[in-house]
Amino acid sequence: MDEIKEGFAEANVEIIEGSGGVFEVTVDDSIIYSKKETGRFPEKGEVISLMK
Repeated sequence: MDEIKEGFAEANVEIIEGSGGVFEVTVDDSIIYSKKETGRFPEKGEVISLMK
């Protein structure tokens, strides 16, 4: 979350608790990263790269 705020100060970052190990990053209602799809958490900088 801090990494996103550093790269995109105007971003509205929200954590929504869930269950089952789901980790998704959504930008403008589109999923740009899904742990369920990739089977892993993103590497450092990976989400920021996908947001650009």
